[in-house]
Amino acid sequence: MKGMIEIDRELCKGCSYCVEVCPKKIIIIDSVFNSSGYFPATVKSMEECTGCTLCATVCPEVAIKVYHLTEKD
Repeated sequence: MKGMIEIDRELCKGCSYCVEVCPKKIIIIDSVFNSSGYFPATVKSMEECTGCTLCATVCPEVAIKVYHLTEKD
């Protein structure tokens, strides 16, 4: 199973909890501000996401959605 995450740039406050817990280290802090003046998290390599949900679990702003993708036969 492969995963995909969606990070809401406007909800994210750049706490970096998701960066710390990601086992694949695919989440980074962006270098571009959001409209609130925070540097939000972003994904650098979505194809490596396993959909483990750790990032969404630790996000205090509930800014991350995780999707599980399955291959069809």
